[in-house]
Amino acid sequence: MSDLPTAKTRPASNWSAIWILPLIALIIGGWLGWRAYSQTGIDIQVRFESGEGIVANKTEVVYKGMPVGKVKTLALDEDGPSKGVIATVEMNKDVEQYLKTNTRFWLVKPSVSLAGITGLETLVSGNYIAVSPSDGESVRKFKALSQEPPLPDDKPGLHLTLKAERLGSLNRGSPVFYKQIQVGQIKSYVLSEDQSTVEIKVFVEPTYANLVRKHTRFWNASGISIDANLSGLKLRSESLASIVAGGIAFATPENRADSPPTDSSLPFRLYEDFDAAQAGIKVKVKLSDFEGLQAGRTPVMYKGIQVGSLKALKVDPDLSSASAELTLDPLAEDYLVQGTQFWVVKPSISLAGITGLEALVKGNYIAIRPGDKGSTPEREFVARPKAPPLDLRSPGLHMVLFTDNLGSLDVGSPILYKQVKVGSVQSYQFSRTRKQLVIGVHIEKEYENLVNASTRFWNASGITLSGGLTGGIQVKSESLQSLMAGGIAFETLEEKAPLQKRIPRFRLFTDRDAAMQQGVTVNIKVSRADGLRTGTPIRFKGLDVGKIESIDLSDDLQSVMLKARITEVPERIARVGSQFWVVKPELGLMKTANLETLVTGQYIEVQPAAKQLGPQTNFVALNQAPEAAVSQAGLSLVLSAARRGSLKEGVPVTYREVTVGKVTGYELGSTADRVLVHILIEPRYAPLVRSGSRFWNSSGFGVDFGLFKGATIRTESLETLVQGGIAFATPDDGRMGNKALPEQTFPLFDKFEDEWLQWAPKIQIGK
Repeated sequence: MSDLPTAKTRPASNWSAIWILPLIALIIGGWLGWRAYSQTGIDIQVRFESGEGIVANKTEVVYKGMPVGKVKTLALDEDGPSKGVIATVEMNKDVEQYLKTNTRFWLVKPSVSLAGITGLETLVSGNYIAVSPSDGESVRKFKALSQEPPLPDDKPGLHLTLKAERLGSLNRGSPVFYKQIQVGQIKSYVLSEDQSTVEIKVFVEPTYANLVRKHTRFWNASGISIDANLSGLKLRSESLASIVAGGIAFATPENRADSPPTDSSLPFRLYEDFDAAQAGIKVKVKLSDFEGLQAGRTPVMYKGIQVGSLKALKVDPDLSSASAELTLDPLAEDYLVQGTQFWVVKPSISLAGITGLEALVKGNYIAIRPGDKGSTPEREFVARPKAPPLDLRSPGLHMVLFTDNLGSLDVGSPILYKQVKVGSVQSYQFSRTRKQLVIGVHIEKEYENLVNASTRFWNASGITLSGGLTGGIQVKSESLQSLMAGGIAFETLEEKAPLQKRIPRFRLFTDRDAAMQQGVTVNIKVSRADGLRTGTPIRFKGLDVGKIESIDLSDDLQSVMLKARITEVPERIARVGSQFWVVKPELGLMKTANLETLVTGQYIEVQPAAKQLGPQTNFVALNQAPEAAVSQAGLSLVLSAARRGSLKEGVPVTYREVTVGKVTGYELGSTADRVLVHILIEPRYAPLVRSGSRFWNSSGFGVDFGLFKGATIRTESLETLVQGGIAFATPDDGRMGNKALPEQTFPLFDKFEDEWLQWAPKIQIGK
């Protein structure tokens, strides 16, 4: 028994294969739980105005045709039934990142309107909720839109803003056409901030975006346009869709084919219709004459071609004028600038002829003359009361005539050369000074070479009578037309006398005799034209030797230019060295002259040149009459004074109250601390001035006053009291000194000393 092996013992194992089954079950359960959690949707709340068309556990949330959620429950808003209904929606887990503040929801259901049928697919699948993801913060509560939102601005394509006076039949979704092809649609519309216009947002597909240019014009293509007249009936419509739902069409004018691409940030104008878009530039014109004009019928004409029409006419409250609104062809856009002119054309019969004859057939109309291209653009104008003169750019010679009175001349009066009409009067108006009339004249191109600088014009209106007791009476008229309507005739004296200005200026004489008067024309510059006029005589020693033909300002506006004609001895007067000055009355205590000019008027005096020098036609008038040529022999001295006082050139220098010289000038000293007065002592009185002589200012008067002796007033003379003067005295003893030397300088005292008045030396003076 002892030989039996000893039994070996092992501890029992705690693990059993039976535990595999619970472990597998745990893993499967965990996986199923995780899967269930990961596929569980996200609950959100969407408020709708109404629950109509929404069914719990049926209505889906769809994005781009794919379901991304479903309505779980539908309940009234806790804040009250008027607030709407709350739909609890379970959204797919994978769209959680798109549930942001600006995400929008709306209900899609079948809709039939003039703009078309939308939501047609819901007839089969039922209503559904559409979603448009956006940015913002994560939220779980939303408010649904009442209708589908407009196209987003970031959608590829062209997004524009149009401004219209009214919406008409346009609506969201209304089509946008180009050559009757739909290329876009209306996104939305709102009133502008000032509530004066409607702003319409438009989207154009990317394929057609390049069709819109800077000068593209948009118009309302809704409905049918009917144009009926005697020539027939014309119907226009963009498409059947635009008849029903409204629409917008656009095109770029042919004259703007090179227009650059548009700037989408700038709004376009939406015209009312096709015609307005083609002639839709709005212009306001103030009219003083609006007789016979009718809104919608009166045309705007340019050289016989209609370029626009009168759209509206409103009489102003004062009943004396009216405000007209015109629409003009886009081709005229570059010419609606400063200088553009409007006027009313109507039939007119006068002695000058018949004008506006075409208005008898078509009715009164508005005419336009474009301004210079490139000037400042304008849209508001004031119409002229009558037709303007011919444009200066028109072929022919344009010139100006000056006259004292118009006579029987009028716009349209003929310009005659050898009794042949070669031009006409275009306009007339007062000159800037209103002393003359300025007549605008046009000479036809084929006759413009008949006029040059030597041409003389005269008023040929009416009848000229001449004759006497022995020679009989002569009756002369230029032509029957000038007899009735007035006219201007001219003759040219020289063959070669080129015109100096682009618009020549001539004087219009009263008759032929005055026009053909011979002489030499001179120009005289004066500082002022007071008292001068056309016809003012030019005299020499009391005889008329010429007269002024015209008066005008100089180019720099600093002086006045006189154009005069010298008719007597012009070869002696129109010479270098001749002097002209204005003779006018002088009234004063010490001097009175030229009193005859108070009656006869001022005139120009001339002093012909003393020497036979070369000819001269341009002169500058003297400010005053030149002094008579006298010998300047004598003793020239210089007086040094602290100030000039009332001294001036020509005042007398006296010795014992006898005039012995005069002041010839004055100037500042070299260091500007003294005034140097130049005087001239007549030769016979030169010995009176010695080195010891004393000079003083004798201007004004002096007063001596004493309590017992009373007051004594003393002055050198009445002349020096008024205009000033200088006196001097010479000592009668050893202080006399030697004779003064030429240009010797003496001090000029402000007043005399009593001792000086007592000096009375005996000095031999000259003869």
